[in-house]
Amino acid sequence: MTFKVKIAPLGDSSLLIQLGDEIDAGVNQHVHALAKLIDISALAGIVETVPAYSTLLVHYDPLVVSFTQVKSGLRTLIARAQETGPGKPRQVDVPVRYGGEHGPDLEFVAAHCELQVEEVIRIHSERTYTVFMMGFTPGFAYMGKLDEAIITPRMESPRTHVPAGTVAIAGAQTGIYPLDSPGGWRLIGRTSLRLFDATSDSPFLFSPGDQVRFIRET
Repeated sequence: MTFKVKIAPLGDSSLLIQLGDEIDAGVNQHVHALAKLIDISALAGIVETVPAYSTLLVHYDPLVVSFTQVKSGLRTLIARAQETGPGKPRQVDVPVRYGGEHGPDLEFVAAHCELQVEEVIRIHSERTYTVFMMGFTPGFAYMGKLDEAIITPRMESPRTHVPAGTVAIAGAQTGIYPLDSPGGWRLIGRTSLRLFDATSDSPFLFSPGDQVRFIRET
């Protein structure tokens, strides 16, 4: 898969690599593949990479390396990533109890989409989702894309409290709240899995590029 790659400076110590301008699973997989390749390449001066939907932010130390030098090194890695393609993603299964106190917005989603509640559950749980990026709170994974049949807008006024483990949807994406927090997504279920553990060597359940399936619990 070949992209028209754009590399632009972003301040005096970072640059942005753009592989596309929309939410696309194929593009996103290449973003994460490139991020991993950069992380293991030991390019001089690279501090951190931050993958998003179709872009990759690269922080570097301007006292060690210049923008021109970083850009040249990255061009080589981008060409290599396009030749090899993304690797096999990790699969994560998430048990979910849908509806009721666990998913108070499930009936709203069904009514909005002109579907039965059982149809919403089936549609949501039969698809495999890509973790496009992490953000909002520690361990929050933005996943997509939802089937068009259950796309639902977020709330006009966010809730002040959403319990940790709550599965939600907003627009064409789905996600899970890893911590008790405010939130404006539509709540459709809850998982018992712990998404964030600050005391663990690997504190996050999800990583960018993971493939996620929601498994209904009764």
